[in-house]
Amino acid sequence: MSQDRQLEVCAGSLASCLAAAQGGAARVELCASLETGGLTPSPGMIALARQRLDIGLHVIVRPRGGDFLYSDEEFDVMRRDVLACRELGADGVVLGLLTADGEVDVERSRELVQLAGPMTTTFHRAFDMARDPERALEQIIASGCRRLLSSGQAPDALAGAALIRRLSRQAGERLILMPGGGVRPDNLAELARATGCREFHASARVKVASAMRYRQTGISMGAAGQDEYDRRESCAETIRTMTDLLRGLD
Repeated sequence: MSQDRQLEVCAGSLASCLAAAQGGAARVELCASLETGGLTPSPGMIALARQRLDIGLHVIVRPRGGDFLYSDEEFDVMRRDVLACRELGADGVVLGLLTADGEVDVERSRELVQLAGPMTTTFHRAFDMARDPERALEQIIASGCRRLLSSGQAPDALAGAALIRRLSRQAGERLILMPGGGVRPDNLAELARATGCREFHASARVKVASAMRYRQTGISMGAAGQDEYDRRESCAETIRTMTDLLRGLD
């Protein structure tokens, strides 16, 4: 893969982190609770991922699911989590904060960027919920973030490719646009051509069956009907297919 064309893998477990590295990804975005869009993982998970990975490790800083309008208490949690990520050796943090009116919360975002210090900062898909994408992009740049993950304010990145391309041109060298949302081996080349982007974000997950022989029925620890004996993990083979594809693009 060319030096500036990269795949970032959204990983919800240590197994997925290791699959990302095995598949040739440039880095992982480490999250807990991917079914809610990703929450801050535990310090133990961050520490072990840092110990085991020789690729980039970015950590999402998101205290809860739902919207991106945070209380003072929630923001204090985010401050502490940024500092914890820094102490644990993460290469970057991934954040996203909005105001009640759908603007980027520049003041709070800038404070987290400053706390991150030498770590890279990415603004995540909270951007896709912002009122005015062009204005939001300028606000993100003003906050100090240097990467933006976006589906182009569409259900998936391919559907939002035209906006992603416009935003990438608007940003120029000031910020990296990274398409994410529904990115798969079968649409990655088309997405790369349509957006002109050089970095991409995917989970590359497949179903993994539980090794449990005894299985209790009729009880769910999560949402009603959720299968406790089925989970999804990033797949090294799928990731390798995508990194090889990126390597072969002109």
